[in-house]
Amino acid sequence: MFTWYLVLKFIHILAAIVAVGSNITYGVWNVRAARDPSHLGFALKGIKFLDDRIANPAYGVLLLTGLILMFAGSFGFKLWIIIALVLFAAVVVLGVAFYSPLLKNQIRLVDAGETASPEYARLAAMGARFGPGLGIIVVVILVMMVFKPSL
Repeated sequence: MFTWYLVLKFIHILAAIVAVGSNITYGVWNVRAARDPSHLGFALKGIKFLDDRIANPAYGVLLLTGLILMFAGSFGFKLWIIIALVLFAAVVVLGVAFYSPLLKNQIRLVDAGETASPEYARLAAMGARFGPGLGIIVVVILVMMVFKPSL
């Protein structure tokens, strides 16, 4: 039996799979590029494409469907939902304010042939720490959504 609620829930889960799944590949792209620096520009531009065109729109769908499900269902504003929304907002702010500009600057330096510069090394090191940090926040959000802890 199909209901609008189930359809929205399916879209919500699919958006989570697409968004988080895309993000998980960024580490693979970076490792592959590190093995062959001639592919660094392609890898970083691939990550940027996935982030801008696939992951971020999926996160938007995820938020929209999640809010609709929250108001349409019986969940309301439970503490686990509030925590997840605050963490989601933190991921958005950190992504827009730090990760995206960091990635743009790495691409700019790669395009300028400055991959051996101290600036590129600094940005790459920041990205190597920052990306997994965002990933941990996303995993905590997933834990909230899947286990719905009674806090």
